[in-house]
Amino acid sequence: MRQRNRGRVALAAVAAMCAAAALPGQAFAAGEPAAYTFDPGAEKVVGTEVSTEASALTPGSVYKSSIKPGEKLYYRLNLDARTNAYVSAVAVPRGGGQVAYGDGITVSIRDSTDMQCSSDDARFESAEFPRPIATYAYRIMQKDSSTCQEAGTYNVLIERESKETSAPDEWDLELRYESEPQLKSAGSMPTEAPEDWPSASPTPPTTAPQKRSGGTSYYDATGLETGEWQEKGGIKPGQTLFYRVPVDWGQQIFATADLSNNNASDEFIGNALAMSLDNPAHGHVDSATPLSYSGKPASVSLDPLPPVAYENRYDSTGSVSAMRFAGWYYLSVTLSPAIAKSYGDKAIPLTLKVKVEGKARNSPYTGDAGDFLVTQDDKDMAKSGQSGPQAARSDTMKTVGAAGIGAGSVLVLGLGVWTLLARRRASTAPAGPSGGEQSYGGPPQAR
Repeated sequence: MRQRNRGRVALAAVAAMCAAAALPGQAFAAGEPAAYTFDPGAEKVVGTEVSTEASALTPGSVYKSSIKPGEKLYYRLNLDARTNAYVSAVAVPRGGGQVAYGDGITVSIRDSTDMQCSSDDARFESAEFPRPIATYAYRIMQKDSSTCQEAGTYNVLIERESKETSAPDEWDLELRYESEPQLKSAGSMPTEAPEDWPSASPTPPTTAPQKRSGGTSYYDATGLETGEWQEKGGIKPGQTLFYRVPVDWGQQIFATADLSNNNASDEFIGNALAMSLDNPAHGHVDSATPLSYSGKPASVSLDPLPPVAYENRYDSTGSVSAMRFAGWYYLSVTLSPAIAKSYGDKAIPLTLKVKVEGKARNSPYTGDAGDFLVTQDDKDMAKSGQSGPQAARSDTMKTVGAAGIGAGSVLVLGLGVWTLLARRRASTAPAGPSGGEQSYGGPPQAR
C-alpha cells in the first residue's frame, strides 16, 4: 500500500508538470503580429441553417465555430424559468482579409415561436480594418414581462453581413454561454437605471510608467490595474492587443491610449487606431472614436461610463446597459495595417492609462458569482500583470512543487522506516556459525 501511494504522488507531480507544459503561449512568427488565441478548452460546434437541427450549448462552456458571408446559423439553448442567460460571439476575420463599413455579425436569442428575447450586433465602422469584434444577446427574467419567460428550447441566431468588396473568407467564431447568478433578494433590487453619475475624467495616474505585454485574445489578456502602462515592444500595424481590468460593483473604469510619434513620415491616416471595451460576459460596452495619426503623438479615450451596477441593465443606451456586472473588463487596441504603407512595419510605442475609481460594494448575488465578481486573486493578477494562462501556470507549478515535496517526503520517510527496521532486525538476529550476522531479509541460517 505504501508503494502504491508513493507512486500516485509521483504520477500527480508528473501530470501537473505536463499540464504546465501544455498551456499555450503567444507563439507567432518573428516580425508578424500574433494571431488570435482561441480558448484551448473550446469545443468545436457547427452552426446549422435549420433551427431544429441546431446543436445545444451548455452553460459555462466555450465553443469554436465559423460563419460565411450571408449565413444565418442556429445554436440551441435549453433554459429554465429563473436563470438569466448570456451568449456572446467573437468574430475573427481570417488572414487579415478586407472588411468594409457595416460588415459584421448580429446575435439574437429567440424562443420557440421566433419571438426575439434580445439582439445586438458588432460591426466594422469607420475603422475599416480586420480585427476581433464581439457582441452578445441574452434572455433576462423580468417580473412584468411576458416575453421569453418560460422554460424550454430557445435558439441563438448568428447572422453575418459582408459587402461585395469584402473578402469572402469564413470568419472564425468564439462562442461563450454564461448563466448569471441568482440574486440575494430580487424584490429589493432597483428596477430603473441611474439617470446621472460622475462623468468628469479623473486625474491621470501619477505613477511611473511600467511595461506590460498585451495578450492576443480574451483568453490570454494581460492584467492591468490603475496606472500607466507601456506596451513592451510597442504595437505593430495590423496587431490587436488585449488587456483586462478588474472592476467591482460601484466602480468606474477610465482608459486612454497614447500612440507615440514616428518620424518616418507625416502622412495623415484617418482611422489609425481603434480601442474597445467589453464586459465580463464579452458583451461590447463602448469604443473610442478611432484615433487619427500623422506621425505626431496622438491620444484617444473612452467616454466616461457609469459605475458598475445591476440596475444599469434597464437603460436603453447600450454602453450604460453593458456595465451591469462586476468582473474582468476587457480592453482591446488595434493599429491599422495601413500604417505600414507610410510609416513602415515596425512597432510604434503605445501607452495605456487606466484608472478604476470608486469604493467597491457588496455583490447582489447569492453563492458563487463565477465570472461576475472581483476576488483578491483577480486584484493580485492585475497588479502583477498576469493573464489567465499565466495564473494557471503559476498555480500548476505550485501544485508540482507541493507534489514533488510530498513525493520526496514519502520516499525519505519510507527509507527511514526501512533503515530502522533493518537495524532492529540486526540487533535481534542470532549469529551464524562463523559469528557473522545473517543477511537482512534472507532465510534463517542453520546452526
